[in-house]
Order: sequence, then C-alpha cells, then structure tokens
Amino acid sequence: MAFTAQDVKALREKTGCGMMDCKKALTQANGDMDAAIDFLREQGLAKQAKKASRIAAEGIALAITNDDNTKGVVIEVNAETDFVAKNADFQAFVKTCAFTVMNQDPKDVEALLNCVADGSEMTVAQLLQEKVLTIGENIQIRRFEKFDGTSVAYVHAGGKIGVLVNFDTDIDSTNPDFVAYGKDVAMQIAALNTPYLKEEDVPAEVLDHEKEILVAQMKQDPKMSNKPEMVLKKIVDGKIGKFYKENCLLDQEFVKDSSMTVKQYTDSVAKKLSGSINIVKFVRFEKGEGIEKRQDDFAAEVAGMVK
Repeated sequence: MAFTAQDVKALREKTGCGMMDCKKALTQANGDMDAAIDFLREQGLAKQAKKASRIAAEGIALAITNDDNTKGVVIEVNAETDFVAKNADFQAFVKTCAFTVMNQDPKDVEALLNCVADGSEMTVAQLLQEKVLTIGENIQIRRFEKFDGTSVAYVHAGGKIGVLVNFDTDIDSTNPDFVAYGKDVAMQIAALNTPYLKEEDVPAEVLDHEKEILVAQMKQDPKMSNKPEMVLKKIVDGKIGKFYKENCLLDQEFVKDSSMTVKQYTDSVAKKLSGSINIVKFVRFEKGEGIEKRQDDFAAEVAGMVK
C-alpha cells in the first residue's frame, strides 16, 4: 500500500515521533497507519517521543581532558530530575558522549547523535534512546565544546558546573603544579561566572551601556549632577576599571589570594615553573541555565485527580 507525505505528517502528529522514523514505520507497514503505530511502539520510539515533550532541566555538566591534557571537552546533558543525574548509568552515558566528542570531533549535537558512541557499536542517538527507555526520563544532549591544545577541566558540585580552560604554554601539560594552577583558574571561573577573559573581549555596546548607567547614577548624586557632561564622562572612564576587575578574568582578584589578580597569579606560576603561560579561552556550563524549570503544584495535581 502506498503512502503520501500527508500520511507521514499524520503519523507524526499521532505519535510525536520524528519524520524519518514515521516514514520508516509506514514503509515497514506498507502504508498501514495502525501497523505503523504498532511498529513505533514496538521500537519504543512513541514512548521516547512522549517523554521528549517533558522538561529536562537537571542533569550533568561534565568537563574532561585526555591523559596528557592536550584535548578537552565540556558537555551538558539534561534529565528531568536530580535523582537521575546521580544515576551511575546516566553518568556513564554523559561520559561516553564526552569521549565521543573528543575522539570524533562532531561539529554540533546533531552530528554527535550520528556518531558511533565511544566504546559501543551503537550510535549516540541509539544509545540515547536506550537510556530514555531504561531510565524512564526525557534525556537531552544540550551542548558541548571541544578545545585542542593544553587544557584543564574542573567539575563543581558533582556536575552542577563544568569548566574547561585552554592555555598557550611551553610548560609540560601534565606537570602537577601546572595542573593545580589550571584548576585554580577554572574554580575561579566556576565561582564568579566570569563573562570575559580580558578587557579587549568586552563588546563596545556592553561598555557603552555600562557607561550610560554610570552617568545616570552620577546625575542622581547632588554633588555630581551639576558637573559638565564632559567631566562626567572622564569620571566614568576612570570608574570603568572597576567593571573590568569584576568581569574580566585576568583583571579579577584571585579568589585564593586577594593580594593579586589572576594575571599576576598566572605570571607567578609561569616564573616558578620557568616557562610562559597565557590563558587563551574558557567555557563554563551550568546545568539547566536558561531552561525554564517545571513547577509542580502537587496540591493542584491531587485535587485534579479527586475531581
């Protein structure tokens, strides 16, 4: 029995499965809609699609490096509950995804799903489907980033935050003192959620907005409100240094020793290890950031069940 694009669309609407899965099901079922639905249910895809509509805002942010710290990956994989995030099977899946990124270098999440999972004969997409069915929650690979070159990884609070820092250095990437320094920097980024590496990285529009706020604040101050605009702007230019100290990693006070900045700490470690160290870039993932979490009203749910 032949089927049309409208049949594929109708099956997708009934099951919530992907277009390609629906097309395959109709092909297997020779166009029979009921048989196609049964096929999707047998494959577990309909169940998976239903779970995929549920909010996944918990999970793990994981950062790893290879044995000699010359490659690093940070990845966020979400689940519905914190309970599942502590599940060893889920954690192993996240780690498999991270190593797949490291070893196969996919360009995005879609490409990662099509990769054969590290240490498996299944694709990441197939492995993900299996985890959804066995664990019983919606699981989503949200994002990842990979760095080549000397990198240090740090994971905070069992996966709440993952940080990866990339360096340009002539110091042995496995040197314990260097690795300890790298983790200090990563911990700083985790703690302060630093948006920029250095002053030059701050976008002009961000600086202009900050200056507008500072000018507005001074105009509210009776002692400053009557000063000429040019004088206010000069004062603002002086105050912008505080913005850099709060928002640029190299200018920040080092959290473990407030007598020095992160740049000064970096230089001191480089001198101690007889080499050079430059922080090139970093990325910080916090699990669930930006995802609107489900708010469960259990009282209303119970009341609804009674009715």
